[in-house]
Amino acid sequence: MRPDTAARRARLRPALDALGLDLLLVTSPPNVAYLTGFTGSNGQLLVARDPTGDRLITDDRYTGRAADEAPDLEVVASRDPGGVAIVTVAAVAGDRHLGVEADDLSWSAAERLRARADERDVEVVATSDLVEPLRVVKDDHEVALLARACRVTTTALEELFAQRLEVGATERDLAVWLERRFVDLGADGVAFPSIVASGPNGAVPHHAPTGRPLITGDLVTIDCGAAVGGYHADCTRTVAVGAATGELVAVHEVVEAAQAAGRAAAVAGATAGDVDAAARAVIDEAGYGAAFVHGTGHGVGLEIHEAPAVARGSAATLVPGTALTVEPGVYLPGIGGVRIEDTIVVTADGAPRVLTDTPRSLRVP
Repeated sequence: MRPDTAARRARLRPALDALGLDLLLVTSPPNVAYLTGFTGSNGQLLVARDPTGDRLITDDRYTGRAADEAPDLEVVASRDPGGVAIVTVAAVAGDRHLGVEADDLSWSAAERLRARADERDVEVVATSDLVEPLRVVKDDHEVALLARACRVTTTALEELFAQRLEVGATERDLAVWLERRFVDLGADGVAFPSIVASGPNGAVPHHAPTGRPLITGDLVTIDCGAAVGGYHADCTRTVAVGAATGELVAVHEVVEAAQAAGRAAAVAGATAGDVDAAARAVIDEAGYGAAFVHGTGHGVGLEIHEAPAVARGSAATLVPGTALTVEPGVYLPGIGGVRIEDTIVVTADGAPRVLTDTPRSLRVP
């Protein structure tokens, strides 16, 4: 099943009209993939007011792949996408406005492009967030890919808990095994470098796995995700190695309740800030508010972090098809931490669809 990329580009065209752009040069790889289906490492897209003017630009290494992945687009073989864009706009009658993705171009690249455009009497217009808002609501094709990535992720996690989580195994051992298992199960690769944080290392939200061996009584936080078809899974569970005692056992109960409250709040019509507030209230009430040091989640899709931000005061309204994570955590320096996370999709009929629906309670594998 191919995504309807022509329909996606059609949704973008009103933004060109509103800004008076004759052409938009899309250079952000996730945006190019979203609007074309092309997944090569070198691809840019020209979006014109007239759909017949759309062009996919790549180099000779990828022309065959581009024709296969984006069969509805004319493919231009060039290593100078800016030059192609300028020449195309220069042929247009009128003021000749070329839009560029300011958040993707470096300052030096933008300055070089502007200087070349001036020579052809073309005005370069910096744009921001034209494509990204279109990506927030996932279509059926995207949800299916997210679901596949999440199935691979949770399957590998469950296997790791059953087969590999034991005294003496190191954080790095577990991370490497998990990422290899993703590929064995059909993933293209990892969504991001896996986090395995044991014992006191769990107090670091984005801890990088080390050679620290697991010891009896450790709590281990594992945050990981597989990538399938360009779409990213994101799932976190905190589990025990042997009998767990102490404050972190109680903390796990608090975080588990907070995460459930956040999931329940992720309904159509709510805001992303409502989700954050629901999870945060549980942690605040338990007295750990100062130890919850990040937002409750984020959008997820072609990028591991994309809109909407699920954070304090976020006004983004959740609509059916919005994919996001819910991941509250509590971090106690010198002791450890707990985080629980799911990737979910907002539905039209109440509770969200949870794509990483694997046990969240504190387990002793």
